[in-house]
Amino acid sequence: MTADTSPLKRWLHALWKFSRPHTIIGTSLSVIGLALIALSTQYRGSALITGLPIPALAFYQQFLLWIVAVLIPSLGANIYIVGLNQLTDIEIDRINKPKLPLASGEFSPQQGRWIVGGAGLLALALSSVQGVRLLWTVGLSMLMGTVYSIPPIRLKRFPFWAALCIFGVRGGVVNIGFFLHFRHLLGGTGEIPLKVWVLTGFVILFAFAISICKDIPDYEGDLKFNIRTLTVRLGGQWVFRLSCWVLSLAYLGIIGMALWGLPETYQSGLLFTHLGLLFLFWYRSQRVNLKHHQQVTQFYQWIWKLFFLEYIIFPLACLWR
Repeated sequence: MTADTSPLKRWLHALWKFSRPHTIIGTSLSVIGLALIALSTQYRGSALITGLPIPALAFYQQFLLWIVAVLIPSLGANIYIVGLNQLTDIEIDRINKPKLPLASGEFSPQQGRWIVGGAGLLALALSSVQGVRLLWTVGLSMLMGTVYSIPPIRLKRFPFWAALCIFGVRGGVVNIGFFLHFRHLLGGTGEIPLKVWVLTGFVILFAFAISICKDIPDYEGDLKFNIRTLTVRLGGQWVFRLSCWVLSLAYLGIIGMALWGLPETYQSGLLFTHLGLLFLFWYRSQRVNLKHHQQVTQFYQWIWKLFFLEYIIFPLACLWR
């Protein structure tokens, strides 16, 4: 940012970086996507307009308010989790991610603690007034984020437990918790349909691949501070190949379910979009030079875009079946 930028704009820009924008986007899309999937379990086809319990405009205004009400505490929990991780990793981030606000000095540790504490309290307070399902989802996510970062537990030191925290939150807690919350608001039962389990399985595999791939460009700092990631233990090339095969398995799972006939989804849409994305993924992965730090980082960020895309494709396939 330029030197004449106002202090408020500089602070807000630093806060945006502190919130780790790719995780903010992922959380937002998962909330919206799961709300739409829950909607698809209650209404289909013309019933999305004619079968609603109240006039369509009023219903969708209420539905939008429900989404916003869930987004606010969910994003607060997101900032709490990623901010806590930065507070405990300042020295490591000065090597691996020197542009982050705490590592660069844009925020002091005290400012970071205030932001993390405020975001966490906001998340718990606003989720608690919306029902036990949302409180369980937000609270469990924050708990897993806490044990991931905070000593002496600090599960991020151990590859298995670190990956379990990441895909446990992104895959299991988020998908099941948000779906059940919106399903309840829509007047549905607590039954979880097969399509939600399929999406959950996909996201678990995807989040696992992300959790190990993100450590490849962080090798130097993790090695220096004895964070024994899979990359530190086994090398970047091995981890890169593993993440590629796990991501491929996730796409093949959706493709297989579409061929088998996944109920209550637009199966042809799922089949052809995921075949195309699998081909694109392998084409892109073959062009990565693992010795080039920037290329690995860009590939990791590109994988996140594929993650975002799933929360657009899959809900639409549920609505347009």
